[in-house]
Amino acid sequence: MDKLKILVVDDESRMRKLVKDFLVKKDFTVLEAEDGAQAVDIFFATKDIALVILDVMMPKMDGWQVCREIRGMSNVPIIMLTARADERDELLGFELGVDEYISKPFSPKILVARVEAILRRSNALASDKVLTAGKISLDKAAHVVKADGENVDLSYKEFELLSYFMENQGIALSREKILNSVWNYDYFGDARTIDTHVKKLRSKLGAQGDYIKTIWGMGYKFEVE
Repeated sequence: MDKLKILVVDDESRMRKLVKDFLVKKDFTVLEAEDGAQAVDIFFATKDIALVILDVMMPKMDGWQVCREIRGMSNVPIIMLTARADERDELLGFELGVDEYISKPFSPKILVARVEAILRRSNALASDKVLTAGKISLDKAAHVVKADGENVDLSYKEFELLSYFMENQGIALSREKILNSVWNYDYFGDARTIDTHVKKLRSKLGAQGDYIKTIWGMGYKFEVE
């Protein structure tokens, strides 16, 4: 099996080297970009990149714009790095389709663990399982979702969240349980992360978005009436 390719984007060469060294030890192939424009060029020229680690503050094109460019064409998992611990930045990242969000300074070992967790879950989606609920079907192997017969374009994390909801139909799920299951136990976020993703998921599912019920003060329940 070929090594998985990871694109590391940061204008600090020291940071890129640090992250690359840890990823190479785990048998990943690492591509580097020193600014946003170069990152976009490399991403679309390479095609088979499995994951992107993306800094926010960069010359030529910042991380937000890079994320928008990539999300316009791909649902590849994106981990965003930032020196700012502003929750508004974090929420913006999730609105744009970022899958994980890590503030600098960070432990390279933790970053690599997040990378491996995302790729494990992504690989785990490649099963024969097709989930159906009402007018929604979700094919894990093909990574395809249809609502009322129409294809629905979901980000990696939105797909994972919908899978979790459909696998737990009729069960009241707390935000903490959703975070632990979908974002992994070591995610240090808050409920607004889930609420943001649920809002986008409902919107993309159209009328079928009503299957996701809000349980005030607790979380959500996926239920077909």
